[in-house]
This record gives sequence, structure tokens and C-alpha cells, in this order.
Amino acid sequence: MKQKGLDFKHKEVINITDGKRLGYVQDVTANLETGTITSIIVPGSNKLFNLISSGNEVVIPWENVKCIGEDLILVEI
Repeated sequence: MKQKGLDFKHKEVINITDGKRLGYVQDVTANLETGTITSIIVPGSNKLFNLISSGNEVVIPWENVKCIGEDLILVEI
């Protein structure tokens, strides 16, 4: 899954565990030393568990990203 951070903008994130739409990618975080993406960030609420929530953002670790399509990103949380 080699992608550029800008490629994620405007892609909808869906949780494959329950089919819930989490929102659209707002931002990504990366390890600047290795150049690898470490997580994706979507707007969200504090109701989601197993995720790091900061204010009104949900940070989804890269290892939870299961599939990246043309319009969607499937995550397992």
C-alpha cells in the first residue's frame, strides 16, 4: 500500500468491523525519518474506542488500515 499523503484527501473511511462511516480523511501523520505514513486522521467524536482521540479528531493507526480503494479507505477498529 504505497500512497502519498495527498492521495488520501477526499477518501471516505469506513470501519469494516461494523460498516460505520467514520468520515473523510482530514490529515495524515508520517515518520519523517523513514518517510512512511503512521496514521490517518478523520474528524470524529470521543465515542470511538481503541483510537487516540484529540479534540474532535480521531487518529487511526496505519496498522488498522486494511484496504485503500479509489474512493474509500477500509479500516478495522
